[in-house]
Amino acid sequence: MSSPALTIRTASAGDLSDLLALYRELNPDDPALDAALAAERFAAIDAQPGMTVFIGLAGDIAATSVTLVVVPNLTRAGAPYALVENVVTAAAFRRQGFAGALIRHAIAKAWDTGCYKVMLLTGSKDPATLRFYENCGFKQDKTGYQIRRP
Repeated sequence: MSSPALTIRTASAGDLSDLLALYRELNPDDPALDAALAAERFAAIDAQPGMTVFIGLAGDIAATSVTLVVVPNLTRAGAPYALVENVVTAAAFRRQGFAGALIRHAIAKAWDTGCYKVMLLTGSKDPATLRFYENCGFKQDKTGYQIRRP
C-alpha cells in the first residue's frame, strides 16, 4: 500500500493540537503544555518575523513538522542565516521521505530569503539520524555548543 502524498504548508493556530501531538513524539518526557499557554506561545511564534513552523500533512493527518528561524545578520554583507529546530515525524510516517521533503522545503525557503547558511543541532547519536541529515545536505563540519538552564 502506498503512502498518501505529502502536503507542506505553514502551520496555523488550527494545527496546534496536531503540532503538540507531534512534539509529544519528539520529547515524550516533557510535561504536557497547558492549552492556553500553548495557544499563547504559538501566537508569539506566529507573530515573530522570520519564524515559521511548517507542517507536512499525509492526507489530512499531521505527519511531520519543522521550525525555521531566519536571523538578521550584520556579517556576510548582511545576509541572514537560518536555524532549523524541532524536526519531528510521527512514528507511523517515518522512513517514507516526508521529513526529508519538509526539511528541503524549509531550506529552500531559507535560500529564498537570502540566507547564506542553514544550521541545525541534533542531540541524536543514532547513525541513521546523522545520515538522514547528511542526506538532506547538511555537513558536520563545525563544533556546536549549548548551555541549558539548570
